[in-house]
Amino acid sequence: MKYNLTKKISYSIIILVLLVGLSLTAIFGMNGKGYGSAKDINLGLDLAGGVSITYEIKEDNPSSQDIEDTIYKLEKRIEGRSTESQVYKEGENRITVEIPGVTDANEILTELGTPGSLEFLDYTGYTAWSQGEDYTPLLTGSDVKTAQAYTDTSSKDSTPYGVSLTFTDEGGDKFAEATANNIGSRIYIVYDGSVVSYPTVNQAITGGNASITGMETFDAADNLATYIRIGSIPLTLNEVSSNIVGAQLGHDAIHTSLIAAAIGFALLCVFMIAIYRVPGVVATLSLIIYTTLVLFLVSVYDLTLTLPGIAGIILGIGMAVDANVIIYTRIREEIAAGKGVENSILAGYNKATSAIVDGNVTTLIAAIVLYIFGTGPVKGFATTLAVGNIVSIFTALVITKVIMKLLYNFGLTKPSMYGKTTHRRTYDILSIKKWTITVSIVLIVIGFITMGVQSALGNRALNFSLEFVGGSTTSFTFDKEYSQSEIENDIIPVIRDAAGITEVQQQKVQNSTKVSFKTTDLSLEQREAVEEAVTAKFPIEDGSIVETDTISSSVSSTMKKNAILSVILATIAMLIYIFARFRDIKFALAAVMALLQDVLVVITFYAVFRVPVGNTFIACMLTIVGYSINGTIIIFDRIREMLKSANSKTNITELVNSAITSTLTRNINTTITTLIMLVMLYILGVTSVKEFSLPLIVGIIVGFYSSVFLTSSFWYMLGGKNRGVIDEAVNKRKKAESIGKDGAQV
Repeated sequence: MKYNLTKKISYSIIILVLLVGLSLTAIFGMNGKGYGSAKDINLGLDLAGGVSITYEIKEDNPSSQDIEDTIYKLEKRIEGRSTESQVYKEGENRITVEIPGVTDANEILTELGTPGSLEFLDYTGYTAWSQGEDYTPLLTGSDVKTAQAYTDTSSKDSTPYGVSLTFTDEGGDKFAEATANNIGSRIYIVYDGSVVSYPTVNQAITGGNASITGMETFDAADNLATYIRIGSIPLTLNEVSSNIVGAQLGHDAIHTSLIAAAIGFALLCVFMIAIYRVPGVVATLSLIIYTTLVLFLVSVYDLTLTLPGIAGIILGIGMAVDANVIIYTRIREEIAAGKGVENSILAGYNKATSAIVDGNVTTLIAAIVLYIFGTGPVKGFATTLAVGNIVSIFTALVITKVIMKLLYNFGLTKPSMYGKTTHRRTYDILSIKKWTITVSIVLIVIGFITMGVQSALGNRALNFSLEFVGGSTTSFTFDKEYSQSEIENDIIPVIRDAAGITEVQQQKVQNSTKVSFKTTDLSLEQREAVEEAVTAKFPIEDGSIVETDTISSSVSSTMKKNAILSVILATIAMLIYIFARFRDIKFALAAVMALLQDVLVVITFYAVFRVPVGNTFIACMLTIVGYSINGTIIIFDRIREMLKSANSKTNITELVNSAITSTLTRNINTTITTLIMLVMLYILGVTSVKEFSLPLIVGIIVGFYSSVFLTSSFWYMLGGKNRGVIDEAVNKRKKAESIGKDGAQV
């Protein structure tokens, strides 16, 4: 571990460049225009506003299924621009699309086009259509999955532009039959009452993919692709309004959250230095690199940051600190065992690597599954979580190791600078397993009873927010323009008091006096009370009226199904990984049982205290699961390590208790460091931020409880207590020892 002068200088320069370079980039950007800076990060509607477009459905009496399908397909269409976009039904025949981080409504309208009907017709169908007679289309827009313009660079033709089509399974079969029956003839593509293309069929096309070639320009191909994509929407929509809207949470939410994060980060660093001394300094430097690198990646890759996304970053910081705590705890244990500082550092990193990798990879697998199958806020959460996870592994196992070795080589070699951990007493955690499991069962039962009572009283089992159940929107055009802070601090409290409600979301039209307020569904009396109270204190513009309408949930049923599916698949993926790494299904089952307990206990908290269940609910639950599984992996890793040195006389109960005790300091310190950030957000945050951070605080505490008191108990009760576990470990070790250097049996 000794560095010569050249290495000292080289590594010092690298670390200094990372610290100073990333910090300056986070503040100022890379190109003088803010590229890569924190200010360049795309913020969601809740934090920075965007474009709001309202469409009117042309069809009379559309079915609820068609509306649901239209909303879902619009969600998928705009997902490419932002995973945090919202689409919801407004009134009886309108659909509103809200896209964050955009200041040009015309740009979005051009990109989306005008959603209309799309049909593919043969000559007979085209003739009947043109004469106003009945006809049967070969395919409709619902048979098309996607369409993209392309340029064939290998073509020597003067018109190398075309459109590639991908059909649904059913659409592929229909298209194969249609092309087989029309070789040499044209297929007419009719969009919203006009023929937009009429390509000639050269051969039967199977496989669900096709190309329309011979387009004169790329723009023509791109327009046709847009028509086809838009035409897959079941309903025909007319744009009736488009506005630039302000942030739903307002400037105060961002400002106070940044202050809270800065204070929390400072306290976190002070705590690490006070507890771990030199390693604490290493942790502080690596956390600065971690945070600035995550912000840089979020900015460069144009990820949209909302409250759920912030949850992913908070979890990432927690896991980055956790990795440091694991390493430093190991180093202190090695020093306490009598090893020198140099050997203790090397042994600490070697022994901590498996736990860090397993904990982070488990969470990373979950993030990947959530990104693939999730939509909206789930996908946004998964993205920031994955980015933070990858950076966490890099900073923990590479950056901190380099900094630690540098400080040692610069003369910080005394054991007292690193501290030592001696476990003088082993806590008998397993002896109270019946009590700890009983406490969990009681809390879960309380949750179910509370939800049942609420349902019996005519309320919802949980206090679902606007995103899940919809509500009312009331729009006022005031006689002057109010700022975001005036709306939040002066107008919203009046609405809350008048209607007797707690949840009010505001949306201000930019450079306008119009403000819309989204609330839970209001009765006629409540609407009148709100209108009277607001107009009495804040006069509206002469000649304007107060507009009131109902809105559907912005979290569609399809999005809910996808969220549930993604969580289930993520849990299964984590179970498989744990089983593969630990080669014991009992570890995997115990981990899943603990995660289920965490989720149900936090739901009890939501039910009893009627905390609003909105978009952040999904992110909160996923954050808790990610945090808890990491703590569980640490203890299981220690049990696995101890089993390697076990023999037939080893007391399995004492082994498990020793594993829990030896990781207890890590669990406590990691919980404290994570809570520091969340508590500061709760203390300084606005109402919406408090509603977001409080369940996370509860969840982190519950995750600590399950990791320490439940997971090992579950493993023990599932069969880990049996002597066969020890015998199996001993046999595996003996078999490994009996292998010669050349791989042959001795």
